Amino acid sequence: MTKRILTTALMMIAMIGVAEAHPDGSHAIGLVHGFMHPLTGWDHIVAMVAVGFFAATLGGRAVWAVPSTFVVMMAAGGAWGMAAMPLPFVEIGIMTSVVVLAGVALLRWNASLYSAMALCGFFAVFHGYAHGAEMPTEAAGLTYAVGFMVATALLHVAGLAVGMFAARRRVAQQA
Repeated sequence: MTKRILTTALMMIAMIGVAEAHPDGSHAIGLVHGFMHPLTGWDHIVAMVAVGFFAATLGGRAVWAVPSTFVVMMAAGGAWGMAAMPLPFVEIGIMTSVVVLAGVALLRWNASLYSAMALCGFFAVFHGYAHGAEMPTEAAGLTYAVGFMVATALLHVAGLAVGMFAARRRVAQQA
């Protein structure tokens, strides 16, 4: 177990330097672009799938509460960014979310429901803020936000599916 933890931690730390969370705002022009954005960067995919996987490992109400908290808090962060109110360390928060969320998912941290919701909600604000700050002020910004939130929710569902499959497989192997 210790070797697995160390290997996972080293791999995640190595990935921090190559994360390209939000290179520019030119992609924020509508529903399709908003939907595609989370699907085009490994950092988004890892963080969003990790939220779903983490929720699946916790089970119970966490299966819907943790991903829902992420989407709601991401929307709040997006509104914060659209309002152009300052939020320090956005890119660091996004990169850290990749490491932390993947870590808690892979290491199967047995957090309480509220701790998991707070952790995921905290990181969601950074993801949302970055996209809110990049969104155009015209109506396309709203459609971009809808697309981004739907794609994010679908990535959470993918993580839930993988997490539930992994849990069933573990149970089957132990039997």
